[in-house]
Amino acid sequence: MDKEKDWKERQQDADGVIEGRNAVIEALRAGTPMDKVYIAKGEADSALGHIAAKAKAAGIAVVDCDRRKLDAMSVTHSHQGVIAIAAVREYADVEDILNAAQEKGEAPLIVVCDELSDPHNLGAVIRTAECAGAHGVIIPKRRSAGLTAVVAKTSAGAVSHVPVARVANLTACLKELKQAGIWVYGTAVNARQSIYQADLKGPAAIVIGSEGTGMGRLVAETCDVLLSIPMKGKLNSLNASAAAAILLYEAVRQRLG
Repeated sequence: MDKEKDWKERQQDADGVIEGRNAVIEALRAGTPMDKVYIAKGEADSALGHIAAKAKAAGIAVVDCDRRKLDAMSVTHSHQGVIAIAAVREYADVEDILNAAQEKGEAPLIVVCDELSDPHNLGAVIRTAECAGAHGVIIPKRRSAGLTAVVAKTSAGAVSHVPVARVANLTACLKELKQAGIWVYGTAVNARQSIYQADLKGPAAIVIGSEGTGMGRLVAETCDVLLSIPMKGKLNSLNASAAAAILLYEAVRQRLG
């Protein structure tokens, strides 16, 4: 592959990438919605420290990373130790999701993604959530894909219609949902109760685990009920977005009935 073609392909994949100290500082000053700010690990530069502090104050996740990772992410090859990933829209609050359900006079139906790191999976989940009439999606601030250009593209525009909230502590968020009268259902391969035995007509939050390890231990322990999807083939798990679609549409079926 020639260098020009390689650069163009990297640029196409880099929608939303903001590189360099001045560019990132100006984007922060302008209030540009951001998903994450990556800063070179071990740098004691005051400008980078200022960027990190300003990003954290705005509620943006700041990630210390190896300079080689920054080099791999860079399109300009002049990142100066900092790269920001713009979000395609602002994140909502959990309260916004609950209000959306209340305004429609419906029992809340929420999808919670536990460290879903593949942006294509997250985009597919958001698309399914929109089609199923879910009132919102909740993701953790760290170790999760965010509202990047890839997620927006995979969601087929659903990110414009479904509120996505990002929280610092997913377990604490689930406990708050439970206090608000919402039942929290987790998915687990070895759960004794099938999704077809669950009552999903009431206020419900459906937790979808990560692609590799499923739900974290604390998240699983916080769930009110663990559910399994019947598996009749030789494999014992589904893609995260496929599992989300099955649970959401079981909830839709029950609510229509």
